[in-house]
Amino acid sequence: MDLPGRTDELVSAVAAANPKTVVVVQSGSPVAMPWADSVAAVVQAWYGGNETGNAIADVLFGDVNPSGKLPLSFPIRVEDNPAFFNYRSDHGRVLYGEDVYVGYRFYETVKRPTLWSFGSGLSYTTFDLLDLSIKQEQRDGRENLLIDVGVKNTGSVDGAQVVQVYVTARSSSIKRPVKELKGFTKVFVKAGETVAAKVSIERKYAASIWDETRHKWVEEAGAYDVLVGDSSSNILLKGQFEVSGTTWWSGL
Repeated sequence: MDLPGRTDELVSAVAAANPKTVVVVQSGSPVAMPWADSVAAVVQAWYGGNETGNAIADVLFGDVNPSGKLPLSFPIRVEDNPAFFNYRSDHGRVLYGEDVYVGYRFYETVKRPTLWSFGSGLSYTTFDLLDLSIKQEQRDGRENLLIDVGVKNTGSVDGAQVVQVYVTARSSSIKRPVKELKGFTKVFVKAGETVAAKVSIERKYAASIWDETRHKWVEEAGAYDVLVGDSSSNILLKGQFEVSGTTWWSGL
């Protein structure tokens, strides 16, 4: 995860001379950033196409208000990865020892800090989430969760926010992560205004886990928490729903 050569030394030296330094990182995966707290901002640009330079310039000069979110967690060190002990192979056999605890599911469950959480991402404005509503609706033989939340732009710049919906089972017969992303939506909000964000999730997809004994999906009876936030680690609203009976199902 280390940047090549003496890159970290270079960034640290520049930041020491000018604390208003903005670092643009182009990488295909997380990299270690021991200097992250010393710079004004970090732009994770990934690998774009021919217009990458223009796109980055638009963001840096404020012509575009960014609204992207990280599709994975950024660990602080390579040793923090859930698959750290499974790197390489054991006599040609590749082991996936992290099981279902991949990415944020691991970090959230073991409460291990990250450099940046799954779903994180800043913009030139700020948002607040409010007035969470959760309803269950049956349509075409399917049980759906209808989740509504208000998104208020509390800053002075128009922008977009990604509302993320996580679900956690209060009790389970099978070991599972403390929370899992089950739905999301992006809404555009003008400065000072509030809009409604709506997420619809079929309930069996929100609650089910794989039963290895029966080789089927199982939606277990019980209470489930709905956690709404702007990243996996920043939950702002909480609600719940109930499943009255346990059912098993196959396919999609």
